[in-house]
Amino acid sequence: MADQDSRAGQRYSTKTILDYVNGVHVPHDADLARAFATPEGIPAIQVGPSDGKLIQLLLRLAGAKKVVEIGTLVGYSAIHMARALLAGGKIWSIEYEARHADVARANIAAAGLDGTIEVLVGAGTEVLPTIAHHGPFDAVFIDADKVNYHVYGRWAVDHLRPGGLVLGDNAYLFGELMEDSDRGRAMRAFHELVAAACDSVCAPTPDGLVVGIKR
Repeated sequence: MADQDSRAGQRYSTKTILDYVNGVHVPHDADLARAFATPEGIPAIQVGPSDGKLIQLLLRLAGAKKVVEIGTLVGYSAIHMARALLAGGKIWSIEYEARHADVARANIAAAGLDGTIEVLVGAGTEVLPTIAHHGPFDAVFIDADKVNYHVYGRWAVDHLRPGGLVLGDNAYLFGELMEDSDRGRAMRAFHELVAAACDSVCAPTPDGLVVGIKR
């Protein structure tokens, strides 16, 4: 009893706990570690290890074969998703910054996935119409400029098959969700249109992940 009482009084930091659970459930192999380590000059704004694995598992449960990603960064989330695809599957991943796309292509090629993931450079609003003919898609993952989330969400709902997944990262908008700003209004519109078209939830990941299944 005394030993139990002493343990009850001990508290660990959130980082310590997250490092433990990520190490147990999402140990990085060389390919994931390479894509998670953003080079100097590129912001470390990729999804976290558990978020990446969660998205991978959701795609696996959905039997995904054709996936669109809006916001490649350097390929970390794309590699996670590619590991969930059915045989012959493909990801069209859109990245605005050409330098980020170059790093992503190198990481993807090193992982042996350059035949599975195509990185397209440009603004999401301009690139999406050029790939629409490949649809309907099984999943769309959004992790890009927040002011256009409602635009990306509308496109996703319009181009997903029934039962397809729309996934949106940073759904809490770094604490800004309820602000009267362009970003706040866009993100709230994204939440509302996904809820109207899908069976959905905002999962309490560190910054919120909207998960919707198109009706």
